[in-house]
Amino acid sequence: MGGTRGGAAGLGQRWARPGQGLRGRRKTRGQRQPNSTQFEMGSQVSVDTGAVHVVIVGGGFGGIAAASQLQAQNIPFMLVDMKDSFHHNVAALRASVESGFAKKTFISYSVTFRDNFRQGKVIGIDLKNHTVLLQGGEALPFSHLILATGSTGPFPGKFNEVSCQEAAIQAYEDMVKQVRHTDGCGAVWAGQSAVALEQGDYLGGPHGCQNSLRSAESLGGETQDSPLNTCVVCLCLFQVTLIHSKVQLADKELLPSVRQEVKEILLRKGVQLLLSERVSNLEELPLSEFRDYIKVQTDKGTEVATNLVILCNGIKINSSAYHSAFENRLASNGALKVNEFLQVEGYSNIYAIGDCADIKEPKMAYHAGLHANIAVANIVNSMKQRPLKAYKPGALTFLLSLGRNDGVGQISGYYVGRLMVRLAKSRDLFISTSWKTMRQSPP
Repeated sequence: MGGTRGGAAGLGQRWARPGQGLRGRRKTRGQRQPNSTQFEMGSQVSVDTGAVHVVIVGGGFGGIAAASQLQAQNIPFMLVDMKDSFHHNVAALRASVESGFAKKTFISYSVTFRDNFRQGKVIGIDLKNHTVLLQGGEALPFSHLILATGSTGPFPGKFNEVSCQEAAIQAYEDMVKQVRHTDGCGAVWAGQSAVALEQGDYLGGPHGCQNSLRSAESLGGETQDSPLNTCVVCLCLFQVTLIHSKVQLADKELLPSVRQEVKEILLRKGVQLLLSERVSNLEELPLSEFRDYIKVQTDKGTEVATNLVILCNGIKINSSAYHSAFENRLASNGALKVNEFLQVEGYSNIYAIGDCADIKEPKMAYHAGLHANIAVANIVNSMKQRPLKAYKPGALTFLLSLGRNDGVGQISGYYVGRLMVRLAKSRDLFISTSWKTMRQSPP
């Protein structure tokens, strides 16, 4: 496990001058000394705040929260992402069925962070030289590193491509056209995993449920939010089919009453549910593309004729940037093992936050923001020789939007109905929160 103090341990002479401590003051007798942690590289140094430079890999919910806090405290940093804009993917499913909505979900990094943002794909971490390696040869030096690489998943729930803002928005506008082609026909949402959907993580989970509902309502005349999760969803005018491999919908950590209400809402909206069935011909199916005829088959022998298939079969940890550097620090799913301070095991100046941190809690945007708070606070505390803050997962709060005016969820373990969810999330999907974090005004 990494140490509880001394966030710059093992950084080498690049980051601290011999004989100097905080703010470059020369050490004196009786002055409190940094409690540095020895890294695998073996060197120990104290922190010079003038030499601190944080690199954040990944500009998702955790990444922008960390960058905003560092910027507010005038701590030098560099945010790196392969896109030029933050994607508020909590609302990605609504953007896939409502024309003009996608532009609200992409927010420019450079407008907010200016020269502290670099667009590029990270291909590796050089722990010996303390640099982040970008495709094309650029190396970004760091004193502290925050890994916020998030997760990957099928479009439209996720959009993980090297892209510009204009192209990303157009991808969702094109998806809207595909959905509208299904008028008078049908669509299938398909997935084969579990569910936990605050950002559209799984098929038969919250995302699959939200997407199927949004599709059903948009085809019926009112655009709504649809859940993509652990399933396959088939779309047709007034006909949406959600195929899910489990008996119950939504995340297993949700209250049974919440999961049952999700099912009942979908049924009331006219969504056809095929539960405890898996799509058997998934590799043969065209995804997110309108066709005159598509035949979806399940392992139970069920056949569904449709015109559009949308995959919602779960998320995967995006570990490509750090996998080779931390191969012996990875959980089975590719997430980074961290201690209670969110430091990667064995490295007191390297933090993992959001989906890529191996923490026993649902992968949610809200949690990524909490992780960012802890990581930034601990970087500051390590520089000021203060005790580090521990991260303690709390009771699950989960709001599942099922259209602009419907939904269900739980707050700290207590069931909440449609009114609370509608007021808190369904109408806005927290888009205004992200624009506020980025200190910009939505279109």
